[in-house]
Amino acid sequence: MIGVLGGYGAVGRHAARLLARWGAGPLRIGGRDDVRAKQLAAQLPHAEPVVVDTGEPASLAAFVRGCDLVVNCAGPSHRTSQQVTFAALMAGAHLVDAGGGGRLDHVRPAVGERTALYDSGALPGLSGLLPRHLAAEHFDSVHGLTAYAGVLDRFTPTGADDYLDGVLDGANEPLAAWRDGARRSGTLHRLTDHRLPYFVREVTAFPYLDAEAERLAHGLSLTYGDWYTAVDGGHLAAALAEARTADRAEAVAALCRAAALDTAGRTPYVTLLVQLDGVRAGRPTTRTAVLRAPGIARLTGAVTAVAALAVLRGEVPHGTHWADTALDPVSALAHLTDKPGLCDLHVHESAIHELTTVEEGAL
Repeated sequence: MIGVLGGYGAVGRHAARLLARWGAGPLRIGGRDDVRAKQLAAQLPHAEPVVVDTGEPASLAAFVRGCDLVVNCAGPSHRTSQQVTFAALMAGAHLVDAGGGGRLDHVRPAVGERTALYDSGALPGLSGLLPRHLAAEHFDSVHGLTAYAGVLDRFTPTGADDYLDGVLDGANEPLAAWRDGARRSGTLHRLTDHRLPYFVREVTAFPYLDAEAERLAHGLSLTYGDWYTAVDGGHLAAALAEARTADRAEAVAALCRAAALDTAGRTPYVTLLVQLDGVRAGRPTTRTAVLRAPGIARLTGAVTAVAALAVLRGEVPHGTHWADTALDPVSALAHLTDKPGLCDLHVHESAIHELTTVEEGAL
């Protein structure tokens, strides 16, 4: 039995549908709204709806009882992850969490012979797997990275809360970069009116270095690495600039309003650009991976489903892990690109600045 918490939500319903399509096992669709849980369960084979409140220990314990795997898509993950983890482990179940990666130290002693996998979504998660995939498939060794992650889509309140938790968390340092094998503060600056290929409009590019980027820099033995969030729209850029000093509830509401304004009349998208510089067959090599998807919730749900499938198949060792380091990047990207409508991946034999901007809506 696979229990999907937040199973009818923006992310959970996509994860549940994919797991059902792949025949991963019977599903338990959990959430506080009985009607919505029943509606989704009725659309899936071998699925049962169960009312659950992640904030109530007894309710959560009843939901996870009998599960082999618990998939946590309930948000905001920085508030639900810890209690869901302990409930799953106490029930003898494995765990895949779409978020929650900043809290591994609290659960390591309790995992034992089970697997707990965190940050199993798109950002973070896929944003760490994509460079590893590019490195494995096209390089003998790499020394440099330049990456842009752009999302044009609406926020749910829980999604905005989790996004702000990631942006404002102490491990995420604005303007920092990777230089000569170490984190360097204040290395980069914000880029305004910045032109990028595969982005129709100019963006504001916010440089950052977070825990996933640092893991990637260590894992690939990078000499230098630059990571940017590419914000396509002035309203969201302004809301992010004010978020650090605003009350969290006010900042969440402002982010939701800003994203709605920026997205109005436009086609939602996710675009990841990753350039690696390195060596292949003794020669200097540069490659750029371009991954595009039609929406952040669907992509996050898909990555979470891929992670769940890997855990069910025993492809992830016991213990606590982050998805970007524990999943096989080649296998994960193969699953994601094999299904129409999830995402599209192309690798170019050139640097990012040499690519041509494409038209909006071409995926």
